[in-house]
Amino acid sequence: MAQQELKRDLKNRHVQLIAIGGTIGTGLFLGSGKAIQLAGPSIIFAYLIVGIAVFFVMRALGELLLSKAGYQSFTDIAKDYLGSRAAFVTGWTYWFCWIMVAMADVIAVGVYVQYWFDIPQWVPAIICLIILLGLNLLTVKLFGELEFWFALIKVITILVLIAIGVILLVMGFKTDAGTVTIQNLWEHGGLFPNGISGFLLSFQMVVFAYVGVELVGVSAAETSNPEKNIPSAINKIPARILFFYVGALIILLCINPWTELNAAESPFVKTFSLVGIPIAAGIINFVVLTSAASACNSGLFSTSRILFNLSKNDQAPSNFAKLNKNFVPSNALFTSTLVVSVGALLSKLIPAQAFGIVTTISAICFIWVWGIILICHIKYKKTRPQLQEKSTFKAPFTPFVNYAVLTLFAMILIIMLVAEETRPALLLTPLWFILLFILYSNRRKKEKDIKLTA
Repeated sequence: MAQQELKRDLKNRHVQLIAIGGTIGTGLFLGSGKAIQLAGPSIIFAYLIVGIAVFFVMRALGELLLSKAGYQSFTDIAKDYLGSRAAFVTGWTYWFCWIMVAMADVIAVGVYVQYWFDIPQWVPAIICLIILLGLNLLTVKLFGELEFWFALIKVITILVLIAIGVILLVMGFKTDAGTVTIQNLWEHGGLFPNGISGFLLSFQMVVFAYVGVELVGVSAAETSNPEKNIPSAINKIPARILFFYVGALIILLCINPWTELNAAESPFVKTFSLVGIPIAAGIINFVVLTSAASACNSGLFSTSRILFNLSKNDQAPSNFAKLNKNFVPSNALFTSTLVVSVGALLSKLIPAQAFGIVTTISAICFIWVWGIILICHIKYKKTRPQLQEKSTFKAPFTPFVNYAVLTLFAMILIIMLVAEETRPALLLTPLWFILLFILYSNRRKKEKDIKLTA
């Protein structure tokens, strides 16, 4: 039988850039335009609040992962603290989250390529999937290299934007939208131009912007030195949130009054165009193309590892636990890629509101996963004092901060229920969980029948 352990071949720089790549994606480059239109300059506070919450989730995940050598992902943690049913539902839900994200991003690849070439969008989408599948089948180290360079492109873009913005602020540069000044943050209706309601309605897209930050946890099983690399990656999240999200948005809104930004347009494209870079649209199109490819690449990686762990825990077909000669779960990878490709082809028929539906469902499912991590951490603090004594990476302010973040997540779900645009997706999502509970019950029943007849 094939070797059943994943290879620890991700280095520190891979984990660091996977963590950055997980926090910078389509939600920032594209979704921030819509969020800004809803909240105005107060969007900065929304990103800050959710970013702080996500950091505490990651600190809880980090302490849990390092508390026991056998943990390979948070599905293992869920099984240990909440039982097989919770692990089954959480594992498959996380797989579902990334499948949807990957579907959206692979279609986006097709759309972005059409900027340069007049070809059907499904062609580059499928080509992208085939290339990513081939590369992921080789080694986990190659996945790390891909994410390293994908993330580097995103980082450089934001660094350039912030550097240009600071220079323009100092110069008091004038654009077609007016003077570049920090006063643009409050001179166009104040910090909360659409009131508290607009601010609250932006949280769904903000949550989606942070999906993937927990990918450092999924990759834990394949790091060469998890005791060093995981704490290092998690502890740098606050600085990254302040710089890459809050910092970038402040600069964007200083250059562009929020009233000048279009919800359907990337604010990054608008900004580079305003500062007089003639090939701005092409540059940003390349950036969002690589960003979409990066998210799809992360999706294939994470979904295959989730299926691998579900299989090892007897919660998915045993074939998903088989590794190829490069220590990659190839069957799980093929399955995830196939599902994403089918979704990519079918999604051409989905109306224009599909992006909003997909991001809403994705945000809800990620809130479930993050919530499970916090609940497991609460149980860990109550029931495993012997492990806490040995812990070298303790989460701060627990368990109080766990309850506070869970309350925030509940409030966001209530906001989604109230908002007309997100309500349909919120009401549809429970069907997924009902399906999982039925599948789990049927699986348990079959196991009992087998034991009785044995």
